[in-house]
Amino acid sequence: MAQDYDVVILGAGAAGMSAGLYSTRAMLSTVMIESIGPGGQLLITDEIENYPGFQTGVKGQALADEMFSQADRFGAKMEYAEVEAVENLHDDRKLIRTSEGDFTARALIIATGGSHNKLGATGEDEFSGRGVSYCAVCDGNFFRGQDVVVVGGGDAAMDESFYLTGICNSVTVIHRRDELRATKVLQDRAFANPKYKWLWSHVVEEFVGNDVLEAARVKNLKTGEVYDYPTAAAFIYVGFHPNTEYFKEVLDMDELGHVYADIHMRTNVPRVYACGDARAESTRQLGAAVGDGITAALAAFHDLSS
Repeated sequence: MAQDYDVVILGAGAAGMSAGLYSTRAMLSTVMIESIGPGGQLLITDEIENYPGFQTGVKGQALADEMFSQADRFGAKMEYAEVEAVENLHDDRKLIRTSEGDFTARALIIATGGSHNKLGATGEDEFSGRGVSYCAVCDGNFFRGQDVVVVGGGDAAMDESFYLTGICNSVTVIHRRDELRATKVLQDRAFANPKYKWLWSHVVEEFVGNDVLEAARVKNLKTGEVYDYPTAAAFIYVGFHPNTEYFKEVLDMDELGHVYADIHMRTNVPRVYACGDARAESTRQLGAAVGDGITAALAAFHDLSS
């Protein structure tokens, strides 16, 4: 027998937990389905400096714990499961099949977030977990006091590399352009930190080593020179893709798989909502994700009450 709820929320990051808080406070039976644990991107973010209400910043894990405790206090349920299929989206009862059983819902909120893109270099998969990482907060301590590289030039690369400068001996940023894409405040902070080194106009062609990573084989795009750059670890931040593969044939999406939603987070299918990083044109900011989740829950309450 499927477990039946008013609202099923796929994902328990900031958007999902905010939706869970508001839907349960609206007296809607609610379950959040999450494969790892509550927090989403918060779990791999060390220090959050730009979330209102925390003058000196807040740790990602601490904020995730508080958000989950609040949603739990008002009655939001949590199920740890892998989503295997989503069916009957046009029906009154949407069906979600998971590794831990089936769930049905009158309304479905998609808060599945996204995952970091892979670089696509030779050896990337081979050395994943043995020097190649996509999460500085998760893996940085393994390389305490050593020299590491960060691949990328956006906000994520600068945020995570700054965290690494507090742990590692040096952090070399490898970027295919000759200037960063990150916001100016992050750039200024990085350029003022003596632990940074820079490989401008470079790309990684291969990761090399024996049992563990020993070097990144890089190419200078201006000179064509290819050489091995020694490193204990490589942290990769070259983009982000939404976790929305279950909805490709049903929901309207952009070319990258972000779900189109209106200002109320409603998708093209009635009583299906998309919020946070899974939504098209998301700013991928914590505050925006919280607002998205709240908006989706309020829209679901309105639609189910009509």
